[in-house]
Amino acid sequence: MTEKALRLGTRRSKLAMAQSGQVADAVSQVTGRPVELVEITTYGDTSREHLAQIGGTGVFVAALRDALLRGEVDFAVHSLKDLPTAQHEGLVVAAVPEREDPRDVVVARDERKLTDLPDGARIGTGAPRRMAQLNAYARAHGVEIETVPIRGNVDTRIGYVRSGELDAVVLAAAGLNRVGRIDEVTDFLSVDTVLPAPGQGALAVECAADNASLIAALAELDDPFTRVAVTAERSLLAALEAGCSAPVGALADLLADGQTVKEMRLRGVVGTTDGSTLVQLSTTGPVPETHEAALALGRELATEMLAQGAAGLMGERAH
Repeated sequence: MTEKALRLGTRRSKLAMAQSGQVADAVSQVTGRPVELVEITTYGDTSREHLAQIGGTGVFVAALRDALLRGEVDFAVHSLKDLPTAQHEGLVVAAVPEREDPRDVVVARDERKLTDLPDGARIGTGAPRRMAQLNAYARAHGVEIETVPIRGNVDTRIGYVRSGELDAVVLAAAGLNRVGRIDEVTDFLSVDTVLPAPGQGALAVECAADNASLIAALAELDDPFTRVAVTAERSLLAALEAGCSAPVGALADLLADGQTVKEMRLRGVVGTTDGSTLVQLSTTGPVPETHEAALALGRELATEMLAQGAAGLMGERAH
């Protein structure tokens, strides 16, 4: 007799369904069991408020976690950048699969790149982090831009450009990749210009902490390099005591010599949304061998950023 299907809890958006579907296929392969998607509506999906106002962190996650804790689903897939930095009692992130492209991208009219946008260009994004860095970039290059807060799914956001309401929107490359729309990108932003959100491009596969057999099965999807990188990034975010509504960017990348990974570089940025002040630092060291070492790396860089005035830049965060 065939084993009963595993139930995967997912948000209903096209992007969430696409990434959950990819994880479902991978889990089916490692467990030999069918996986069914269970669609769950979260507060973040139904609220029309801007993310910065509803506190950002966790609004897309709470309903999925509730379903896990009630046993309505066996595991859930989250965009890692939506996951609160504090560990949830009773749940465990059993796998962090290999990361997609972490960069932000521009979808602009007339196939323009960021550098080609006209003076006074209106650029849509829902993230204070992107606003801070885009405005800092504009100031540094003597150009005028207006960042416009937007929400909505990929279709809605790109629709603002297609209708002519905005000159460009900034989105995550990973999301466009997962929904098969990467060919609409007109510019891939260098991480030197805009550092992504901590954990951007990575997924978290979460299940109940007492489900040992499922944890073991899901662990096969884990990519250890992605895990140490996002652990360091999220540790930086936690140490800056910033919810995801705060303008914090972070990226840990692995520096390789040929085929051998030698070191990990962690970069962090925090700024005012108008881009007038940015604190941007990086640190490079051996690739962390343990979860604790990855946490320590993030904390150390956060401490240096706080010493350089980062604390004063985060007054906008929700208390």
